Order: sequence, then C-alpha cells, then structure tokens
Amino acid sequence: MVSIARKNLFFDLPRFIVAQAGIMFAVGLVTIQTGIYNGFTRSSTILIDHAEADLWMAHEDMRHLDLTLPIPYRWATEAKTVEGVAEAEALVSRGSIWRYAFGELSVIRIIGLDPQGDLFNPQPLVAGQLSDLDQPYTITVDALDQESLDVSGINHTAEIGSYRARVVGITDGVRSIVSNPFVFTSLENANAFNSPIAPASDSPDPPPPLSSESEISFVLIRATSDTSLAALKQRLMNTFPGSRVVTQAELAQITQDYWRNSTGVGYILGLGAVVGVIVGTVVVGQILYSSVADHIREFGTLKAMGSSDWFIYRVILEQALWMAVLGYIPGMLLSMGVGSWTLNAQAIQILINPVTAAAVFVVTVVMCSGAAIFAIQKVTRLDPAIVFKS
Repeated sequence: MVSIARKNLFFDLPRFIVAQAGIMFAVGLVTIQTGIYNGFTRSSTILIDHAEADLWMAHEDMRHLDLTLPIPYRWATEAKTVEGVAEAEALVSRGSIWRYAFGELSVIRIIGLDPQGDLFNPQPLVAGQLSDLDQPYTITVDALDQESLDVSGINHTAEIGSYRARVVGITDGVRSIVSNPFVFTSLENANAFNSPIAPASDSPDPPPPLSSESEISFVLIRATSDTSLAALKQRLMNTFPGSRVVTQAELAQITQDYWRNSTGVGYILGLGAVVGVIVGTVVVGQILYSSVADHIREFGTLKAMGSSDWFIYRVILEQALWMAVLGYIPGMLLSMGVGSWTLNAQAIQILINPVTAAAVFVVTVVMCSGAAIFAIQKVTRLDPAIVFKS
C-alpha cells in the first residue's frame, strides 16, 4: 500500500517538481564546490605526481613546490656520492615569458628535466618522444594549452625569452589550474631560455652544459632499497648546509596545505557550498510547510482518531527523506556530467570520490530533515477539533 507520505508528496506534481529542482540545485552546488576544492588541491601537486623520487632536496627557504630559491647544480652531482643514494637528478622550475607570433606576451612555467632520467617523466605523451628534448631549444607543451599558447602542433616554433623554441612533443593532461602552462624542456635548454643574453642570430649555438654553479630548483633522489629515508634525509642535510630535504609525500602535503590555508580558495568554495545548503533548506522547508497546510484537515483527522504526534512526524520526515533521495540522484549525476565536461574542456578537475558523494548525501538528508522541522512545528500546534469546523 502506498504510504501517506508518498501520496502527499506526489499529490501536487508541479510543486513536487519545483522542490526536486531546488534540491538538485543544492546538491549540485555543494558537490561541484567540494569537487572543485578537492580537484584544486590535487591539481597543485600534479608535477609531484609525475615524479618517482623518494626525496626532494631544495633550498632551506623553500615554502612549497612553486616558491623556492635556486640551488647549485653541483648538489645534484655530489648527491650521487652520498651513502644510500641510488640516483639523483636535477629539476628546474621557473617562470618565463612566451611571445606569440603576433607579438603579445604570456607567462609560462619552464620545467627543465633530464630527458634520459628516470625520476621525472611528464606522461602521457600523445606526440613525440621525451628524448627529443635533448635537441637544442626544443620543448613539449600540453594538448590543453595548445589553443591558449597558439601552438599548431609538432614543429611549431615560438619565442621563449630571447630564443626560438621548437615544439617536439605534446603531453595530455599535465596541467595545473594553480599554475601557468607547463613547458617541458631539457636542463640545458631551460638554462638558456632563462638567460637574459639574447642570441646573436636566428640559429644560435647549442646551449652549453650546466656548470657546477648553474641554478636549479630541486634535486630528486631515489634511495637504495636498504636505506632508511629518515637517516638519508639527515645525512643529506648535513652534507649540504642550507638545504631542506623532504619526502615526496611531505612535499605534496606542504604544497596542498599552502594552497588550502594561505589562499582564499577554500573559504570561497566553502561559502558557495553553504549557500547551496541554505537554498535547498529554504525550498524544501517551504514545500513541506505548504504540503502540511494543504492537508491540515487530514492531519487533524488522524489526531482525532488517536494517532500519536510521532506518527504524524514520521509521515513528514518520510516525505523529507523521499525528497532528499529523489533530489540527490539527479543532482549527483548532473555534477558528474559537469565534472567530465570541465576536465575535457579546460583540465579543471572536479574530483568527486566516494567519500565526497557519501558526505553530500548525508548533508542532503540533514538538509531535508532540518527543513521538515518547519512543517512539524505547524502540526505540533494542531487542534484535532479543526476537522469539525466548516
């Protein structure tokens, strides 16, 4: 037999549809805001995710991945001699200037790496090979940045700093919403692109090898299998005064904490989610209150027949729970659709994991149950004699 709650719920179909639209909006807003927050945090460490290092060594004043002072290249070569180090590779991360063919400028982030190395690998490559970066003044860009950087494809040439660069590879999805477009190249090319000295001709000499004092950003280190990372960290900091050594997980946490706590992003996204909950609560509360008002004589009849207040409260709460479930499902599907679209179109990840989905469902149930309180208050003050009034 159909319950009283469901009969009341579907009694006025247009009103029911309006209520579900309000809940779907609230669910979508909360989910998308939370997903953007999670995706934003995850995006801040996308470069770290492409490394296979146990430890990262940087300047002692490093604050996070994108904010550190340079260290000398000799640290990368000397680190290989430290007990417990299996491999050590240099990594450069610097801002630079991209000049379009029509003369305008844009800011990019140059990532210099060892194309023959094992500890940093910007994959997947959908065109070209990483080894092609060994050629002078060659770069790879991401497919999602091709339009914004006006790159037509492989062999496209552009000007970085004072040098002409040739595109030899295209990555797919190696992009962060908290950073300028990544442009990957070799360590030598990165050093040249950031040189203030302009080349004498359109065909400059190949960039020179890095000297011991050439500036890099990080040293990526892989430890031997029998080495304690805690002991190796201390050994490296003792060997290189002025250094800071962290594990890959620690660096990711440091960077995520910075973007979460030192910017207003979390506050703004959280405010949007709160607005969604308020809107949903108001819509559901209004619909339930109107539903109770429309059926006030029926509820009065139930009380006159001896029904307990709890029975009537349960009817209203059941209506609220049905509204929560029926609004949550399309709202979550809509959020997933928006997330898929933004990822493919702009590489903006709306990260909706099972924990997020479950948390939003709990919020939706609480929101609808809380809204039912407004309707319950009307029934609480109901006089059963109302059924005898004309």
